[in-house]
Amino acid sequence: MGIPPEADAIKMQNPSLKQYFIEIIYYVSMKLSHVGVAVKNLDESSALFSKLFNVKHIPVEVVADQRVRVGFCHVGDASIELTEATSPDSPIAKFIEKRGEGVHHVSFEVDDIVAELKRLKEEGFQLIDEKPRMGAGGCLIAFLHPKSTNGILIEISERVEATKGAVS
Repeated sequence: MGIPPEADAIKMQNPSLKQYFIEIIYYVSMKLSHVGVAVKNLDESSALFSKLFNVKHIPVEVVADQRVRVGFCHVGDASIELTEATSPDSPIAKFIEKRGEGVHHVSFEVDDIVAELKRLKEEGFQLIDEKPRMGAGGCLIAFLHPKSTNGILIEISERVEATKGAVS
């Protein structure tokens, strides 16, 4: 992420202060979106998380190309994404078979996913997705390989214009 035009206009002379502002701007532009949880039965898990977080309804969406059904349980500024496989050969089915139900990934929302993927690749992170693809909730998504993130599957997401600021 480059220096915003406002910072360039100020012509900051102190390089450490300049870097500090760049880091603050970057930090603010990436936020926790959701924690993905792999589940065997979305309906049972939705009932459980509805009780846990005292929510009336967890909307469900099918993401056919990923062979999953997902339900988002909104909690504060983030969500729990409950993900059920719709096919035995889906990545979620394989995850559950190998590790059981549980945390699958952590997702961070960014303003520009293409720029962020470029930055992460330049920083040496291993990308699973070189280019973003459409995911649930009207978001473009891409994953980083857990081998490069201390064993955590990280998802980077960007809301497409039609859904920016929308609450589902």
